[in-house]
Amino acid sequence: MQVLFVTSEAFPLIKTGGLADVSGALPKAMKSLAEFNGDIKILIPAYRGLLDQLIDAKPIASIQALKQSCILFSGQLPDSDVEVIAIQNDSLYDRIGGPYTDENGNDWSDNALRFGVLSRVASLLTRLDSPLPWQPDLVHCNDWQTGLTPAYMKLLDQVSAKSIFSVHNMAYQGNFNSDVMSQLELPLAHFKINGFEFYHQVSFMKAGLFYADQLSTVSPTYANEIQTESYGFGLQGLLKLRSLDLTGILNGIDTQAWNPSIDPHLIKHYSSKNIRGKKGIKKDLQRKLGLNADENAPLLGVVSRLAYQKGLDLLAPIIPQLVAEGCQIAILGSGEKALENTFLQLQQQYPDAISVTIGYNEPISHAIMAGADLFIMPSRFEPCGLNQLYGLAYGTPPIVSATGGLVDSVRDTNTDSIKHHTATGFVLKDITDASLLETIQTAITYWQDKKTWRKIQNNGMKTEVSWLSSAHLYLQLYQKTISSA
Repeated sequence: MQVLFVTSEAFPLIKTGGLADVSGALPKAMKSLAEFNGDIKILIPAYRGLLDQLIDAKPIASIQALKQSCILFSGQLPDSDVEVIAIQNDSLYDRIGGPYTDENGNDWSDNALRFGVLSRVASLLTRLDSPLPWQPDLVHCNDWQTGLTPAYMKLLDQVSAKSIFSVHNMAYQGNFNSDVMSQLELPLAHFKINGFEFYHQVSFMKAGLFYADQLSTVSPTYANEIQTESYGFGLQGLLKLRSLDLTGILNGIDTQAWNPSIDPHLIKHYSSKNIRGKKGIKKDLQRKLGLNADENAPLLGVVSRLAYQKGLDLLAPIIPQLVAEGCQIAILGSGEKALENTFLQLQQQYPDAISVTIGYNEPISHAIMAGADLFIMPSRFEPCGLNQLYGLAYGTPPIVSATGGLVDSVRDTNTDSIKHHTATGFVLKDITDASLLETIQTAITYWQDKKTWRKIQNNGMKTEVSWLSSAHLYLQLYQKTISSA
């Protein structure tokens, strides 16, 4: 089985969110399976500085895609045996800013072409006249940036390779004005409802959903949710039609990068058998963030995009009440400027109790995950979520809403779940600020009972959160897709 894993980001090369973590970890997990007899390679654009991070990067071929001249580089993903094929085209990818936006946060105006080229190159590598000696049997596409790949494979190339399209977040669909069709070399005859047309636009997401042989998404609950009007973002009808082709597989985490017993970002290490080091990490984190070094103050952690989806606008209005009750809050993230400013103002108001770090910082994210007592994640929708899994692994029980992968991975704490050793966190009854406050208060009551709290932590830390079981499910999906007519 030869698999081409197509993605717009992969940790540690380039990261804006959970897609990067999945793209960096799943191929490694697949290669580690004894049952996986074959190879899996990652295809990604060569953004500025990416080639420098690959091990032994070297040019291996040139290729024309959508009238763009590209050079393919091959190298190894750091700390793994996974090969990365990077598409070098400096005019498209070598830019100051992020993979999708400029330094001011505005979408690149030519994103349709940039990710059209990614998709086109992926499809060309499945053809007999591919410039590479290696050819995939299966192309695993991820999110809208790769959505045209199955369309190119079906409409232009008519290759024997099969495709899977994975939805990581339905909210981001890659919809563009119809005038990009000629640039993307898409046939006009398929600009229709049974094709890639979506409300008079070209939709990369819809193309992936319509043309791929099989579909997947990142949790069983989210697979059901996206077939409803509330979560389908206009594509729920298509997803219902393809429900038999849709599989929900909960993400795992990289337990080498996220393991409190070996984490290089922590000043102390700990495990479920000996958790004492967590107390020292909390004290050090409080000092570094300018908070009072008070072990009796419940420390609430947030590592997130600051966006409406994440429900963190519900946290802001209850912070004065939480501070009055003795809580501290450590926030790391960036996103909507209004929310960033709200949290920064609260930090000025309560400098000893609130810490806000705008931006992304890997060491701080690990320190918050380990040093916090509770992790706050009240998302309005969450396809899978990884931070709640980090919270489980780090003995930092998550407070989550009952949606997507959050409800699939966190077991609410109550009398019964404590008795049956299944309690791992706390689930909101409603996605409101009142419910969030009530849930935090309930969690703190349990936190004050150290014996019970230790049981909750232990349950979470013993939960299987690695990619092992998920990789087996993906292998089954790969086999099903390749063997399908």
